Amino acid sequence: IFIFFLSYSRVQKIKSYDTFILIVISLLFFSCSSEKAKSVVFGFLPILTWLPSYPLKQYLFGDIVSGISTGVMQLPQGLAYAMLAAVPPVFGLYSSFYPVLLYTFFGTSKHISIGTFAVISLMIGGVAVREAPDSMFAVNGTNASQVVDFEARDARRVEVVVALTTLVGIIQLVLGLLRFGFLAIYLTEPLVRGFTTAAAVHVSVSQIKYLLGVHTARFNGPLSVVYSLDAVFRNIASTNVVTLIIGLVCTVFLYFIKDLNERFKKKLPIPIPGEIIVVIVSTGISYGMVMSENYGVEVVGKIPTGLLPPKIPDFSVFPNLFPDAFAISVVGFSIAISLAKTFALKHGYSVDGNQELIALGLCNFMSSFFHTFVVTASMSRSLVQESTGGHTEIAGLLASILVLLVVVAIGFVFQPLPTTVLAAIIMVNLLGMFKQLKDIPALWRTSKIELAIWLVSFFASVLLGLDYGLVVAMGFAILTSFVLFLKAEECSGIKIFFFYTSIYFANSDLYVSALKAKLGVTHEVVAGPKKQMDHVYNNGQMNENHTESDSEDDFFLQRLTPIHTIILDFTPVNFIDSVGAKCIKSVSQQLLFPKKTLEDRLVRSG
Repeated sequence: IFIFFLSYSRVQKIKSYDTFILIVISLLFFSCSSEKAKSVVFGFLPILTWLPSYPLKQYLFGDIVSGISTGVMQLPQGLAYAMLAAVPPVFGLYSSFYPVLLYTFFGTSKHISIGTFAVISLMIGGVAVREAPDSMFAVNGTNASQVVDFEARDARRVEVVVALTTLVGIIQLVLGLLRFGFLAIYLTEPLVRGFTTAAAVHVSVSQIKYLLGVHTARFNGPLSVVYSLDAVFRNIASTNVVTLIIGLVCTVFLYFIKDLNERFKKKLPIPIPGEIIVVIVSTGISYGMVMSENYGVEVVGKIPTGLLPPKIPDFSVFPNLFPDAFAISVVGFSIAISLAKTFALKHGYSVDGNQELIALGLCNFMSSFFHTFVVTASMSRSLVQESTGGHTEIAGLLASILVLLVVVAIGFVFQPLPTTVLAAIIMVNLLGMFKQLKDIPALWRTSKIELAIWLVSFFASVLLGLDYGLVVAMGFAILTSFVLFLKAEECSGIKIFFFYTSIYFANSDLYVSALKAKLGVTHEVVAGPKKQMDHVYNNGQMNENHTESDSEDDFFLQRLTPIHTIILDFTPVNFIDSVGAKCIKSVSQQLLFPKKTLEDRLVRSG
């Protein structure tokens, strides 16, 4: 927030912000006790809780191997996913360094790999193309035909994407500070899986033109998938054969390596880095054969060496970007927290949803000043980071350092890399998402409502675009919740009784009275063999004149209410004393069970 204020002040040419600084410092140091301040600091910087006790001998080697393996994977994915975000590939490398470095300090998950991700990159690219379309940069060529000023277009798209990233970071940070981590609840698993499968369709369709080497416009919005396929088929006659061969060979090789890693994951010490092998080999061949000039193969192009200086985002475009930024914020957080909880459950630690929101917000917000685009957790890299022995966030830190070394020292090496290779990397990495189609028969057998949510999420996102599709899917999921609530029916003869506190001598009578009041019991069972009763309930029917000839067991077999099952919910009950236990036993005898079988049928819980 402080960095944002300084940036805004600079843009607005506000020189005197010392008053604001004093107010912030005063609030931090004078509004809470030292213990609370310490708790806030440790909660805000989780690294302080585990780094001092980091076991070097047990964890360091695994984190080093994991960091190198993840970094090697992060390099080609960063270059590839920048294409989806409609920005030059080098910005994918920036996005693979700054946010990953920051997450080490602010994140609570020990195993997720923060960085570029296909679904988020595609959503970003849609916004960039909408705000800076090719038509805005059309100029007249020498032959009177219109050409596009690609340099000016890319520069503007980078500005839009950076501003979008800043806004996403602000939204996530604010939501985290307001404790809105529960938002992920409304993105149910069928909704997210249907949405990401639809995103995989969008991504695959967008990469076909790079795989074939044809030039078409990039479409966005409703029916963009249909328009993109139509444009590719209309221009399929201009396919570059060399580009197609390179792309197909890389796709087959990557699929083979991926399958090999999956089959022998228990025997291989680390996964075979197929992606970096493909990148290095294809870059070398492209450079040696001068494919860009001799065969017309499209390559990555200029990659500046070193890091760019920080720059203040363009705040003027914020109003146009807010709806997209909010959708990207929620989707990015949902993906990250889902992966984080999965690994936390597997390895026996906990993650804080609100702190994860804050961490993602800081990663996106602070990194945006250094020309990055929105990041979240990557499923494929997270699996590699965990399976290669990563124990803590140190693995992610080492991966970011590896990316930094490449950017600073040898980034120019990747300039001859064919873009069809990046398309192959993207498409092979989408195989895991397409496997989610297996959810359909599984949900058909288990839950038709969840199947409906999955299908609506998928088809709405494919046909309407990811932004509108997400809105429709969330609306439908909420609607199904209301419908289920309205259709809920009480099971005849079953009651659940919930008590909000412990049961002990002071409130045991109150507990029994409240239970009987809810069940409609208006009298007590009277012990003794020759006692006349005015009335009792027998399976819902009132019987009168219970005479002394009835035995005690017969009497207990007659239920006092039309209810055959009572569930005592003891979720908030953390203590029961002997008086409370006797009262519960007594009321159980009175209401439900024959005396002679009481001990066998009484179910104890606590």
